[in-house]
Amino acid sequence: MTNGKIVTLGEILIRFSKQKHNRLMQLGPFNGVYGGSEANVAVSLATLGNDVEYVTRVPDNVIGDASLMALRENNVDTSHVVRGGARLGAYYFEEAASLRSSRVVYDREDSSFYTLEPGMINWREIFKNAEVFHCSGITCAISQNAADATFEAVKTASDMGLTISCDINYRKNLWKYEGADASKTLHDLISNADIIFGDQGEYRVATGCDGVHFRATSSSDTIDLEAYRQWFELAQKQYPRCKVFIMALRNQMSSDHHTLTGLIFTGGKLYHTRIYDIQQIVDPMGVGDAFCAGYLHARTVFDDPQMCLDYALAASTLKNSIKGDFNLSTDEEIRNLVDLVKNDTLD
Repeated sequence: MTNGKIVTLGEILIRFSKQKHNRLMQLGPFNGVYGGSEANVAVSLATLGNDVEYVTRVPDNVIGDASLMALRENNVDTSHVVRGGARLGAYYFEEAASLRSSRVVYDREDSSFYTLEPGMINWREIFKNAEVFHCSGITCAISQNAADATFEAVKTASDMGLTISCDINYRKNLWKYEGADASKTLHDLISNADIIFGDQGEYRVATGCDGVHFRATSSSDTIDLEAYRQWFELAQKQYPRCKVFIMALRNQMSSDHHTLTGLIFTGGKLYHTRIYDIQQIVDPMGVGDAFCAGYLHARTVFDDPQMCLDYALAASTLKNSIKGDFNLSTDEEIRNLVDLVKNDTLD
């Protein structure tokens, strides 16, 4: 069990969505909230009581100020955020409805984080009292400069003996800059990781193997554990530094009906947990980030990988009930859900 500071790196964004599941092309006002994968992880960890610092680059204007206020009001340390660049990045999110899929349109080019460069952040100072560094493949997809800055952070963290946690976070629509090579860059990034997170699609990119497809439609379905074990064994050969492989599995039958479960492979052993049948989803954005944060918190409390997995999945499940990118579920709420499942009293 560990309880040192956790540091995350990423781009905080403004998320714009239309009201009442309207399409982006329809007239009417936008709602705006702050988010972004690594910021979501940081807020969730802070809500659970961890000492967490978020590092990014934002413009030196009132929008940059507002984005940092959103983090500080959720108890996230932003003391080493650097200022500069033209603007804050954004994305437009069209919410799914019934059988219509969601849609994301990014607006991140030439943002403050897009123009982040190595040397702008004093990582040795930031990592002095840190134990874990969490990053993701998204930062490497934004621009070559941002990718170089991410690898600078990873190298420094590794040199200083931190545990490196990496969410593969493959977003094919982001890899647009000249010379971008998602497969190679992500391989090089997660080769440095002690903990790797990803969903099925992201593990396909990481391993080059199609693996297994999760198609559960209810909590009573089963999955092919032996096939997943073989997939993780392949990943272990490709990424020998990694000590813990974690996979989130989600099947989306409609906009408000998903199934969700997860797997952990560590020490040559595969851990699995129940399948949640989730209906009446409020907001699915940030569910994977809640899973990452749930695990990173749980490992500071529990020695048992099974307990860590049960906790992480419960945290991820609860995020579906919360509007916005941030998972504001408390430790008590997550533990209560774990206990309901363990005692078989979940309706």
